[in-house]
Amino acid sequence: MPAKNPRINVVLERPVYKSVERMARKEGISLSLKVRDLVREALEIEEDAALSLIAVRREKTFKKSAALRHDEVW
Repeated sequence: MPAKNPRINVVLERPVYKSVERMARKEGISLSLKVRDLVREALEIEEDAALSLIAVRREKTFKKSAALRHDEVW
């Protein structure tokens, strides 16, 4: 039966593998699930960093005099 989700093969250095293995065992989940969770977390961190850069750039151009008040928007 074909897998429903795409798959990836990854090669880890032994210390990294052992760390992930320990984490998975501690949580009572498979290595695959733990790696999936770690990748998701890393993607969220990357997204947060990118959004933070956008916010910093927008703050530099913000003019309070041109901003709309809450009651003007809603």
